[in-house]
Amino acid sequence: QVQLVESGGGLVQAGGSLRLSCAASGSIFSINTIGWYRQAPGKQRDLVAVITSGVTTNYADSVKGRFTISRDNAKNTVYLQMSSLKPEDTAVYYCNARISTSPGTPVLSYWGQGTQVTVSS
Repeated sequence: QVQLVESGGGLVQAGGSLRLSCAASGSIFSINTIGWYRQAPGKQRDLVAVITSGVTTNYADSVKGRFTISRDNAKNTVYLQMSSLKPEDTAVYYCNARISTSPGTPVLSYWGQGTQVTVSS
């Protein structure tokens, strides 16, 4: 079993900062791509930022220059440093990881339970 546990969400004023964390645990052989998606009420879940095992990053245009994704492979953890937050960043943020649980097994996609980020104007 694999679990992804997010933390760090909350309420912040516009212009403020938050740092999200997502720790993967369980039967993990390797973590390929790991990152963050978000879903606002009534909208689809969209990519925010992802980072590969080779430390290549990809960001949504709306967060470039404001958000920074990083990972600590020793801790199986990914972070999202969010700065200059805007009300339109308000959403539930979900961690996603593509994980192989043992050598030679397929890479599967896992989701965390989500953490609420609310930015007040």
